[in-house]
Amino acid sequence: MSEPTTPTVEDLVTSKASSIHGTGVFALASIASGDFIGVYEGDATDIDGTWVLWIDDNEDGSWRGIDGTGVLRFLNHSRTPNVEFDGPELYAVRDITPGEELLFDYGDDWAHVP
Repeated sequence: MSEPTTPTVEDLVTSKASSIHGTGVFALASIASGDFIGVYEGDATDIDGTWVLWIDDNEDGSWRGIDGTGVLRFLNHSRTPNVEFDGPELYAVRDITPGEELLFDYGDDWAHVP
């Protein structure tokens, strides 16, 4: 008997045109609140850019950037997000239905955008 496999980010989400902005990330399957979705993949950087995710998971409180290369780089912003990052790891903050766009809060610099 084979071991059950853990879904990969490619099993859970895809990128396609978004009504919010450009390209977005959409659920391919139901994702339950608290579920791990994937890791923001890319090269380390200290230069800001379109696909850079800034995280503060360093013990000294400093920020580090990841210049995204995977599908999660297409996540769009919302002040009412359905996902959030814990370091570079993405988790659902509520149940997400197939076809629903995944959205996270970009932070205070985006407070003017719903």
